[in-house]
Amino acid sequence: MHHQPATVRRVTIVDVARHAGVSTTAVSKVLRNAYGTSSQMRSRVNAAVDELGYRPSAAARALRGRTWTLGVMLPDVRNPFFADILDGVAEHLDGTEYQLFMTSGCDDVTSEARVTEAMIDRSMDGLILIAPVSRPAHLERVGRTVPTVVIGRHSRSTGFDTVNDDDFAGAGLMVAHLAGLGHRRIAHIEHRETDPVRLAEMPNALRADGYRHAMLSHGLGEHIDIVSTGYTRDGGYHGARILLDRPVPPTAIFAGADVVALGVLDALTEAGLSVPGDISVSGYDDITLAGFRPISLTTVDQGGHRIGTTAIRLLLDRITDPGRPAARVKLAPTPVVRATTGPPR
Repeated sequence: MHHQPATVRRVTIVDVARHAGVSTTAVSKVLRNAYGTSSQMRSRVNAAVDELGYRPSAAARALRGRTWTLGVMLPDVRNPFFADILDGVAEHLDGTEYQLFMTSGCDDVTSEARVTEAMIDRSMDGLILIAPVSRPAHLERVGRTVPTVVIGRHSRSTGFDTVNDDDFAGAGLMVAHLAGLGHRRIAHIEHRETDPVRLAEMPNALRADGYRHAMLSHGLGEHIDIVSTGYTRDGGYHGARILLDRPVPPTAIFAGADVVALGVLDALTEAGLSVPGDISVSGYDDITLAGFRPISLTTVDQGGHRIGTTAIRLLLDRITDPGRPAARVKLAPTPVVRATTGPPR
């Protein structure tokens, strides 16, 4: 006698209740860690959950309020700095019920809006947006719809929390280090900003401002030289090529991000120049790669891990208290001097 293969049906809360010999209300209470459940009932329900392989339905939980899911949006998966932020976020969530979903914003306004709306449509309990390029009005709308923390935008919004490094001060620290070594022709590679509305909020713009201000205060105003490419390895490579073609090239290149500095090193190696013998190079971020001995990049540590843990703490706090005033956290950067900077020839 042969049986029809049974279709695998999703185990429901009713099955768990029947298996444990308790009411569905009791199961629900145990799963929610609610008050009024005896330790005996808890162990019976948990045993039934394990035996049957019960998984709560995310959709059903969403109808009751929380989905226990959080969304993180990154602009570019190739920039290793964002991995440091994610480490901080994930570490803080360890041992909680929350599940983290990641998506890439693709670095343009349209696809970023599509991504944030997709996360809202899936009823995520909170969002962390890393270096978003959306206009302030869109971020406001997202913040009003779902608890949101924005990293890498110096926004004055009242609708969401922000966590940033003091980018202006950080750039000043690097110029001070290079000027202190005796450099005068210190050039900077920045990320090209196209939207004037966004300009004042962007870390790249603040780093470029910090560079300008520091050059002036060190009496090096006549040597201010900024190349606008992008915060990518390619951007660094092309930026360095432009600078090397100057009639009088710089003796030091300060890249606005470590990933940019990697592209600069590539271009200098190709040109047969030694670092720091012929030219000094520094970055910004202190990604893990920067500390690898063959690279040993001088940079500004903006504490990516700490930015991540701070952001997730604020987000969980905002989920439990959505009405609280917006928090503006600004962390102090520190210079990290390694092997890619030295006195000019």
